[in-house]
Amino acid sequence: EVQLVESGGGLVQPGGSLRLSCVASGFACNNHAMGWVRHAPGKGLEWVSGISASGMTTSYADFVKGRFAISRDSAKDTLYLHMNSREPEEGAVYDCAKSPGEAVVVATAEYDYWGQGTQVTVSS
Repeated sequence: EVQLVESGGGLVQPGGSLRLSCVASGFACNNHAMGWVRHAPGKGLEWVSGISASGMTTSYADFVKGRFAISRDSAKDTLYLHMNSREPEEGAVYDCAKSPGEAVVVATAEYDYWGQGTQVTVSS
């Protein structure tokens, strides 16, 4: 059974940093691209970032470029999202997602499994 379990969410001040983690199990994680998406009330689902199966290729939504960094640890089957310079409107539930293929995907509809999400609140 595919499982994606996120952690690391919480309250962060505007301009602050946070690191999200996602532990994957139930499939050969190193053979699949992964990514992060987010959703907030009234905003719908937004793709945030993706990483290839090898970890060599990454991609980011324009609104997070230069501030967020996605990475993966193949030995731990863990995906990360390092978030810097958080803005108040970026409070949302962040979900880890798995792709059926190896190449980076940039559309939320291309992922086939999702985690339960971790809540991030940006507030002073």
